[in-house]
Amino acid sequence: MKFTKMQGCGNDYIYVNGFQEQVDDAEKPELARRLSDRHFGIGSDGLIFINPGSEADFEMEMYNADGSRAEMCGNGIRCVAKYVYDKGLTDSKHISVVSAGKVKQLDLTVERDPEHPESRGVVTKVRVNMGSPVTEPDLIPVKAGGPRAVDEPILVDGKEYRMTCVSMGNPHAVVFMPGVAELKLEQIGPSFEHHDRFPARTNTEFVEILDRKTCFMRVWERGSGETLACGTGCCAVAVAGVLNDLTDSAVTVKLLGGELYIEWDREKNLVYMTGPAVTVFEGVLPDPH
Repeated sequence: MKFTKMQGCGNDYIYVNGFQEQVDDAEKPELARRLSDRHFGIGSDGLIFINPGSEADFEMEMYNADGSRAEMCGNGIRCVAKYVYDKGLTDSKHISVVSAGKVKQLDLTVERDPEHPESRGVVTKVRVNMGSPVTEPDLIPVKAGGPRAVDEPILVDGKEYRMTCVSMGNPHAVVFMPGVAELKLEQIGPSFEHHDRFPARTNTEFVEILDRKTCFMRVWERGSGETLACGTGCCAVAVAGVLNDLTDSAVTVKLLGGELYIEWDREKNLVYMTGPAVTVFEGVLPDPH
């Protein structure tokens, strides 16, 4: 089976062309666990199949590193856009991608090699319409004390934190606090992820505000642990920053793996994410038997 490893701000996934490669659905979770292992596999935050789409140009079928299904990944979907353009599966610089039933619209920035102006170029950056943020607790889902979980207290490992919960197709709990760089995420992350207030578990973003246009974020992703970036998490952070009057509606989110630019169009209630997509390497998996 051929594969391509790609990353967006260090959030890395293994991509498989579902137009050409056939894998039984029952085998996909175990395949994701095996290939994502950074010691015995390729190493990644998960596995993504790029399939024909019935309700969109393409389908993104995504699995976390632990084999669980994931609804959406902002960094992952940007890499899908780069893959399908760079591999010639589309000639369009505007495509649609469906993941877990939700369709996203993507605009591709294509750059040509100055030494080969005749080439069609490759995708270097992608802007994604990530859709409308969801703040209704039952739809996130989160057990909240009111109609929205904004700056709401939560007790984790005996310590109180303040969280703002947003869904961008997957659940997020955003915690604004100082000292994020020194936070022992490997200890506290699992306690947030599996907290009984999150019926479907949660992704948790720990965020330090630098100014109204900039913040620094670390993320504990549901099913993958700490990752270098999380696109949907950055979108949730931008929304949470506005809801708490901490940031403007357009913000640059600094991550361990790079930066993402997020805009929340309040009038249309749409969140846009712009960031890079990079091919790391390609290969062929040997038959495990």
